[in-house]
Amino acid sequence: MSDKTTFASRVAPQRGWKPGPVLRKRDHIRILIADEHKLMREVLREVLLAEEDFRVVDDSYALESLVDLVARVRPDVVLFDIDKPHMTPIDVVRSLRQVSPDTVVAVLSMYDDIELIKSMLRAGVRCYLHKGIGRQDLVSALRGVVDAEGKVTLAVPRETFVNTDTGYSVPLSEREQEVLALVAAAMSNRQIAGRLSVTEGTVKRHLRNIFHKLGAVSRIDAVNKYNAIASSRGVGCLRPPLKRLRN
Repeated sequence: MSDKTTFASRVAPQRGWKPGPVLRKRDHIRILIADEHKLMREVLREVLLAEEDFRVVDDSYALESLVDLVARVRPDVVLFDIDKPHMTPIDVVRSLRQVSPDTVVAVLSMYDDIELIKSMLRAGVRCYLHKGIGRQDLVSALRGVVDAEGKVTLAVPRETFVNTDTGYSVPLSEREQEVLALVAAAMSNRQIAGRLSVTEGTVKRHLRNIFHKLGAVSRIDAVNKYNAIASSRGVGCLRPPLKRLRN
């Protein structure tokens, strides 16, 4: 099975929005990057600066100092990363909206949990982007949400919406279910990586996402909670994916 994921984008009016005056097109878009990983900040800076109308005005490695920085810089967009399963920085988003109401808050995250996305949008996030998107999608989303006053932009895997619309699904993506099925078969991260032809780092990221979605504290706890949810919704319990045949 391919790791390639179909992404769905939605641009929708924000609740309570009323039509306002047409804004003058900006000469450039001022962006502030917040990510605890230096490499990620450098990569994002390089991607954004390749666009003629983008300016990276600053960056931050800690959410704790982000609010003060945004209050001083007042960027058009603050782009920050959610990369910890236990961290949902709702208070940070609300504070950003208070100190700089005109700044678009954009989130870049590996998590596609629909409840997390809803809570972030309610807090004031205008743009929620899954880390699986491509360079052009990132650029287009940031450019579009700045020009689309009163609207939100989402770029997340299609399964996020499909699983929400069907009352019989489970909260994990198909790939996450594969990973958890192999966990249930008592396989180590290295064995899972070999079975799915991915890196151990990818397996660990999937497991962090799984733990977050299920509220699990261990591998066994995740398996038990998944099976309980699947059983209550009439969905089959975990089965390891078929091993790929080599030509």
